[in-house]
Amino acid sequence: MREAGQLEHIDHTVIAYEADPQSEGMLIAAEHSIDRAPFFIVERDGQAPEIYTVYFKFVKEVLNQKTTEDEEIQEIMNDVDLDFL
Repeated sequence: MREAGQLEHIDHTVIAYEADPQSEGMLIAAEHSIDRAPFFIVERDGQAPEIYTVYFKFVKEVLNQKTTEDEEIQEIMNDVDLDFL
């Protein structure tokens, strides 16, 4: 994100410490029923927060940047439970 210049569009970053359910990130995840990381919450005036749990979807829809098909496939494959297959 730093190399792509995306961090300048992020207002606040938190960490969800799995060992500490009271950490800021874990509390926010619980509040929004999010069970995976990373996640992005987009807040716009007068609108309900938008939750993104797929990084490349966030990049395309919010940051208006292009992604490659290979990047998107790699992210999808990282989320597949290979033991389940």
